[in-house]
Amino acid sequence: MPGLLAHADLVEGFGDRIRAAFAHRGRAVDLLLLPPAPDERLDDDALAAVELACFTGEWRTDPVFTRRFFGALLRAPNLRWVHLPNAGVDDPVFARLLARGVRLTTSSAAKGEPIAQSAIAGLLAIARGFPAWSDAQRRREWRPHEPAPPDLRGQAMVVVGVGSIGGAVARIARAIGLRVVGVRRSPRRADDPVDEIVPPARLGEVAAAADWLVLACPLVAETRGLVDAALLGRLPRGAGLVNVARGAVVDEPALVAALRSGHLRGAYLDVFAEEPLPARSPLWELPGVIVTPHDAGASAGNAGRVAGLFLDNLDRWLSGAPLVGEVASGDGAG
Repeated sequence: MPGLLAHADLVEGFGDRIRAAFAHRGRAVDLLLLPPAPDERLDDDALAAVELACFTGEWRTDPVFTRRFFGALLRAPNLRWVHLPNAGVDDPVFARLLARGVRLTTSSAAKGEPIAQSAIAGLLAIARGFPAWSDAQRRREWRPHEPAPPDLRGQAMVVVGVGSIGGAVARIARAIGLRVVGVRRSPRRADDPVDEIVPPARLGEVAAAADWLVLACPLVAETRGLVDAALLGRLPRGAGLVNVARGAVVDEPALVAALRSGHLRGAYLDVFAEEPLPARSPLWELPGVIVTPHDAGASAGNAGRVAGLFLDNLDRWLSGAPLVGEVASGDGAG
């Protein structure tokens, strides 16, 4: 009997549906949980039974449980498929699983809308001058903007990575009047919510006309350090940056320099080269910078959406159909 290693909330909320999916195909499944004590491990028989797993927790909220869960997966000799709640797969544990031939599927669609909403909220706050208003409020100063901020409608946004997150950002941006250029290796599709798609080789060209540069791309060899001093210098003076991809996509010292010089008007940053962001980082206090703790995707509905994606893929896995959101070897975050 195959074993499914999962969280208690998934088993409690969806156990009957999981069993029914197997029963529909004349099979049974053993729903497995980690032992409750932090120092306990699954025994060898249970590990041998694990063929699939669904991790529905928050990757960083409970690091002890996360380490125990993935430690069990690394020791499970017959593991075939793992469904993940996150979009990014740049952690070394995922490379180890892929190298063993384990199939990985992600839940980028589950958090695409919340992350996009956070990205746009950060952009709007910078565009409308909320950091300056907030500073004035803390000092109890009545300080209207002078000069007034430029109109947002008609500005240009470049989105690097037009997947579920970047696509959701683009849809909202267009709805509030921005022109959106997407940067992606694959050509434009009819349903892409952008005005134009260009290949990565043209990023420098389109950045030169961008009021906003939004990063929603995977972290792979090609994107590590992609936004360096040269690319930041190509952006027009007064442009803004939004990063909901990974911190390593950006040369952080170069970003700090561009903000300090006033070349960039501001930045909304949810991800950083080092996390948690060290107290010594100047990004905490630079004017026009909004820092959030890699939490842009936080939303009460995420767990249910992750479970729904897993259940859909479970039917596909049992029937031998292609899995949605499957990670190819060499893929990264985003």
